[in-house]
Amino acid sequence: MSTTGVASAETPTDSPAPYRWRWAALFVILAAEVMDLLDAVVTNIAGPSMRADLGGGASTLQWLAAAYTLSMAVGLVTGGRLGDIHGRRRMFLVGAAGFTVGSLLCAIAVSPEILIGARVVQGLFGAVMLPQGLGMIKEMFPPKESQKAFGMFGPVMGLSAVCGPILAGWLVDADYFGTGWRMIFLINLPLGAAAILGALRYLPKGRSGDKPRLDIPGMVLISLAALLIIFPLVQGREYDWPVWTFVMMAASVVVFVAFAKYEARRSKAGQDPLVIPSLFRKRGFSGGMTLGLVFFSTMQGFMLVFNLYTQIGLGYSPLKAGLVMVPWSGGMIVGFGIAQGVARFGRAVLQAGTLVMALGVFGVWLTLDQVGSDVGPWQLLPALLVTGIGMGLLMAPFFDIVLASVEQHETGSASGTMTAIQQLGGAFGVALLGTVFFGLLGGGMATAVDHHSDGLRGQLTAAHVAPAVGDRIVADLRTCASDRAVAKDPEATPASCARLEKDARSAVTSPEAAARIPAALEATASSAFRSGFGSVMQTVLWIVDGLLAVTFLLAFLLPRHARPEGSAGH
Repeated sequence: MSTTGVASAETPTDSPAPYRWRWAALFVILAAEVMDLLDAVVTNIAGPSMRADLGGGASTLQWLAAAYTLSMAVGLVTGGRLGDIHGRRRMFLVGAAGFTVGSLLCAIAVSPEILIGARVVQGLFGAVMLPQGLGMIKEMFPPKESQKAFGMFGPVMGLSAVCGPILAGWLVDADYFGTGWRMIFLINLPLGAAAILGALRYLPKGRSGDKPRLDIPGMVLISLAALLIIFPLVQGREYDWPVWTFVMMAASVVVFVAFAKYEARRSKAGQDPLVIPSLFRKRGFSGGMTLGLVFFSTMQGFMLVFNLYTQIGLGYSPLKAGLVMVPWSGGMIVGFGIAQGVARFGRAVLQAGTLVMALGVFGVWLTLDQVGSDVGPWQLLPALLVTGIGMGLLMAPFFDIVLASVEQHETGSASGTMTAIQQLGGAFGVALLGTVFFGLLGGGMATAVDHHSDGLRGQLTAAHVAPAVGDRIVADLRTCASDRAVAKDPEATPASCARLEKDARSAVTSPEAAARIPAALEATASSAFRSGFGSVMQTVLWIVDGLLAVTFLLAFLLPRHARPEGSAGH
C-alpha cells in the first residue's frame, strides 16, 4: 500500500495518516540535492588545479562541467519515470549508489578523459536519484505541510551555490593527505554513504499499484532532443557560436515535436508514455514549466556572471567571492520563513518575491553605480540580502503550486520533467547571460581605457614620450585590454598585448622613463579593468531585472492557490 498523504477520490474524508518519518526523509532528499548542486559547481573552482595535474587543453575545463550537465539533462525525464516503474525509494538508492561510485572514479582519475567519463557517470546516476525526491515529497506530506517541504529547496539551493565554491577552494588549498583537488570528490563518499543509509531507514517503500512499462522509443527521442539543445548551449560560446550550434538547436525543436506526437499517440493507444500528455493540460504544471524555464535561466545566469565579476573583475579569491554571497543565502532563509506565514496568499507570494528580488538586483546596480570599481563586500550586503529574500519568497510556493494538481500516477513523469527544466533553464541562462557578458566585455574594456586615456597621456608626456608614440601606446592598451578580457585561455598573451609591450619599450628614453611608463600602463590598465567589468555587470543586471519582470507576468499562468478548488484527488 502506498504511503501517501494525498486523499483519493473514493475516500475524501478518510485519507491515510501522513508518513511518520516524512521530515527525516525530507532531509535525506535534500542531502542528495546538496551533493548534486555541490558537484555541479566545484569544478569551476578546482578546474585549473585538475588541468595542471592531469593535463589537457582549455576545453578540458569546459567539459568537466559540461559532461555532468549534459548527462544529467539527458537522463532526467527517464529517471523520473523509472521511479514510477520500479519504486521511487529503490531508484533513489540506485542513483545514490551510482553517484557515489562515480565520485570515487572521479577521485582516482589519472587522465582528463577518465575524469570526464566519470563525470558522465555522476550525471547519469544523479538523473536517476534527483527526480525521486519531488515525487516522494508529494506522496509523504499532507497539503498543509507540502509548501513548507517544497519551500526548503530554495534555501538549500542557494546555500549550496554559495558554499560549493567556498568548500572547493578550501579543500583544494588545504590539500588534505596530499589529495589536492581529489578531495572534492572523495568527500562525496561519506555523504553518499549517509544518504544511502538514511534512504534505507527513512524513505517510504510505497509504490502505486500500477506498474507502467518503460517507453524505450520515447526515452531515446527525449534524450536526443535534450542532447541537441543542451550541447550547443553549453559549448557554443567556447567555439564562437558556429553554424552547427544553431542547426543543432533547430533540430532539437523538431525532435521535441516528434516526441510530443509520439507520446500522444502512445497514450491514445492505451500504452504507457514516458511523459504523460495530460500533464500539459494542467494549468499549474504547464504554466510552472514555462515560468521555471525563465526563472532558473535568470538565477543561474546571474550567479555565473556575478561570480565572474567578483573573482575576475574585483580580484576576489574564490573563498572571498563565496563569502560575498552569504547575505543572498541568508536572505533566502528569511524569505522562506516569511513565505510560510503568508502561504494562504498562494501565487501572490511568488509574485511578491519576484518584485522583491528585482528590487534587490536593482540595488546591486545602484551600489555599483554609486560606489564604482572600489565596491566592497559590505557595500553589496544590503542589496544581496534583499535579492535573497525575494528569491526565498518566490521559491517557497513554486514546487507546491506546480505539483499540486499532478495525480499519483503522473508524479514520476512530472518530477523528472520539472528537474529537467531546471537543468535546461540553468544551461540556457549560463549560455545567454554568459554570452552577453563576454560579448559586451571587450567593448566595455575599450571604453574604460578611453575614459582613462587623458590621464595616461599626461603621464606618458611627463615621461618624455612623444605625442604620436603616446597615442600609439594608448591605442595598443585599448586593444590589449579588450583582447585579454575576452580571451578563452587567460594564460595566453594576446598579440596586441605583446605589441603594447614592444611599443612601450621602444618609447623609453631614460632610466626614469623605464620606471614611469610601465607603472603608468599598469595603473591605467588596472583601473580600466575594474571599471570596465563594473559597467558590463550593470548592463547585465538590467537584463536580469527584465527577465524577472517576465517571470512576474508568467506567474499569472499559475492557479491562484496551490490546491485548486474541489481537487482532493486531482
